[in-house]
Amino acid sequence: MNDHVKRPRHEVVMINRRSLAISGVKNVESFDSEEFLLETEGGFLTIRGQNLHMKNLSLETGEVAIEGLVHEMAYLEQGQATDRSRGFFGKLFK
Repeated sequence: MNDHVKRPRHEVVMINRRSLAISGVKNVESFDSEEFLLETEGGFLTIRGQNLHMKNLSLETGEVAIEGLVHEMAYLEQGQATDRSRGFFGKLFK
């Protein structure tokens, strides 16, 4: 890959496991108080924790702010993200 190619910026800033500021967000696939699934410029990002809630969302600027206790953050492969999203909506519309 050419290092000179400009990629949109994707940044994750966490403060004391209680506050997240994420840039480069393309879409919020699903969320509840225990898990968020975000499509970012860096791939699909899952955030797991307790009492998670969205404090701020601007898809125009690609910024999301999340508060709550963060237990885990991980980037998923495309297939894993699709399965997670489908699982969320499956539970929602049962």
